[in-house]
Amino acid sequence: MAGNDAGHQFYLFMKTLLTSLKFIVISLLVGYISMLLQSESMTTWYPLLQKSSLTPPGYVFSVVWSVLYVLMGLSAGLVWSRRSSMARVLMFLFSIQLFLNLFWSFCFFFLQQPLVAFVVLIALFLTVAAYVIGCYGQRKVAAFLNIPYLLWLLFATYLNGYVVVYN
Repeated sequence: MAGNDAGHQFYLFMKTLLTSLKFIVISLLVGYISMLLQSESMTTWYPLLQKSSLTPPGYVFSVVWSVLYVLMGLSAGLVWSRRSSMARVLMFLFSIQLFLNLFWSFCFFFLQQPLVAFVVLIALFLTVAAYVIGCYGQRKVAAFLNIPYLLWLLFATYLNGYVVVYN
């Protein structure tokens, strides 16, 4: 009986891991599409903007976002593995935040509209905050995996706001 329970636990672990990997890939794809939207502006428009002295070098953004997308995917996998009605609500919020994440890049870099992007970023922060609060009641680990994302979004809001004010 104990061996059967261990086998079941291993099965659930592997199922959650595979589900998380799917969401990690989806999140990284959003990041890749965002990168494509940014590519031209990163060499033509963005370097000409007045930016905060706290703006990190470009490579930092790539590293941080890669880590954040992995954490997002892990969180989503943990939530989805519950298959509850609340999990469906949380996955809706997860989908909305991925869309807003991509839409921010579109507004800021592709359309070159920092003010519109700032509004999108606030909506993104609120959506992720709602996701984290909802996750806390479902899977605390899933909530905690998004704390770095929330902190980065606060920093990004400051950086985006600086661009709006000084350009």
